[in-house]
Amino acid sequence: MSPVDNLEAAWERLAALGKMAQHRDCRSLFADDQNRAANFSAHTDDLTLDFSKSSIDAEALEALLNIAKLADVTRFRDRMFAGEMVNSTEQRAALHAALRAPENAGLRVTTSTGIEDASAFVDGERRRMRDFVEAVHSGRLVGATGLPFDTVLNIGIGGSDLGPSMAAEALTLVSGGRMRTRFLSNVDGHAFAALARELDPARTLVLVASKTFTTIETATNANAVRNWLAAALGDAAIQTHFVALSTNKAATAAFGIAPDRVFGFRDWVGGRYSVWSPIGLSVALAAGWPAFQSMLDGAYAMDQHFRTAPLAQNLPVLLALVGIWHVNAMGYGTQCILTYDARLRRFPAYLQQLEMESNGKATALNGQKVPRATCPIIFGEPGTDAQHSFIQLVHQGTQIVPVDFIWVAMPDHDRPDAHRILVANALAQAEALLNGKDLAAVQQEMRQAGTPSAIIDAVAPHRVFSGDRPSNTIMFRQLDAFSLGRLIALYEHKVAVQGWLWQVDSFDQWGVELGKVLAAQVLPSLHGQTEGPVHNGSTTALVNRFRALRGEA
Repeated sequence: MSPVDNLEAAWERLAALGKMAQHRDCRSLFADDQNRAANFSAHTDDLTLDFSKSSIDAEALEALLNIAKLADVTRFRDRMFAGEMVNSTEQRAALHAALRAPENAGLRVTTSTGIEDASAFVDGERRRMRDFVEAVHSGRLVGATGLPFDTVLNIGIGGSDLGPSMAAEALTLVSGGRMRTRFLSNVDGHAFAALARELDPARTLVLVASKTFTTIETATNANAVRNWLAAALGDAAIQTHFVALSTNKAATAAFGIAPDRVFGFRDWVGGRYSVWSPIGLSVALAAGWPAFQSMLDGAYAMDQHFRTAPLAQNLPVLLALVGIWHVNAMGYGTQCILTYDARLRRFPAYLQQLEMESNGKATALNGQKVPRATCPIIFGEPGTDAQHSFIQLVHQGTQIVPVDFIWVAMPDHDRPDAHRILVANALAQAEALLNGKDLAAVQQEMRQAGTPSAIIDAVAPHRVFSGDRPSNTIMFRQLDAFSLGRLIALYEHKVAVQGWLWQVDSFDQWGVELGKVLAAQVLPSLHGQTEGPVHNGSTTALVNRFRALRGEA
């Protein structure tokens, strides 16, 4: 079948190929193509993406690439890097790539007031960040009592927490880093109560990460930490110990943060894409400026690959297209991320926000209902932990769950045998998902073990694995700051490509905004105030029950 030249017809062709694939065992693809692993893999430097353990054949890959071409993915990509307003619902650019571009890159962005030199702004803030980090690490900037800071407490939520906490842990879990980092996102008072027990206010540097400085969870936690620190060191210590990562200078000044302790970014940087901005200051303080700069360099390397590699060898595009195949051709509604590296423990949680907040949309760019499924449900854990929890469902459940296996060749510890066992587990899980085990093989094993026939008849069906379950493998040499930045950017661009193909805005998050508005409307009711919006019967009953349990009604 030759490529079609109409986009909707191309989607229909993909759906037809998916129906055919549902009656084909992907194990047969390896039997039919001895070079399948090479033909369905792509590389950039030491980074490998292997998507051969899926039901994509040459015809399906051709159809997917044809959709990308007809949808003009390359033009969308170029518009994004040119700083055009690809975030159409908010009339903003999405130029987070400028945050990791080299100094004087000359990237420009279209704003509501004209054309801005994005690189010049980024360069200025990045120099300020570097000078601040070096001053803290050298001891030139100290706390109110004269003691050097040894702990960074980052207060934020969503993109102001998930990216920095993931990256800081990944870069310091083995090395210990330059400073200890702690993250406070949950507005539940128990979270800070637990943290406060291990923090020394005299040696704690507090970062309040909030673009607007009005996010209720972050504001509530910031005020709690402010009161705690002032009680220990006095109100004058606020200017010494607090830093704001925000665009709202009026609000940060009202809080008591000195202007030279405020690091800003523009509205063309979305929260879940902001770890490269001042939102990543906790990462730089934790790991050191050279490591943070190396993380930026890794992301920039992926940016260049994404911008220049042909679609058929372009890792973000291929990873996106494999996901499109699974969701739209095969009908799979979930995606599992298994990281076989303890340092990437938080990476699945980070991807949950990156992917589901970006592409968990049902309205297309034209304002109409999207004509096809969009983002799958993302979940995951570190690999061997998952093997003893939810992986049972992935192997034998009634739903097919595609998996991304992520692992490295070289660990940063001195236990090579442990690392080989770890990697063996990753490879074995992927192979088990593909190959499975049929009833005859199970029965033969049980007979060889001397199991009585009656038990074999009763138990053997429960030990059958259907196999034919898809997975990708992402492997690279070692996890360092450069490769971490590259990995994050790989998924950022994957998400942007998928959003464009699904024709949703990957850079807004109106569902999040609605929750914020409604929480502000419900809060007065919990204080017993009767004015304001009328809630539904369930909410009203639960508010009344809440107040009754507190003895307030």
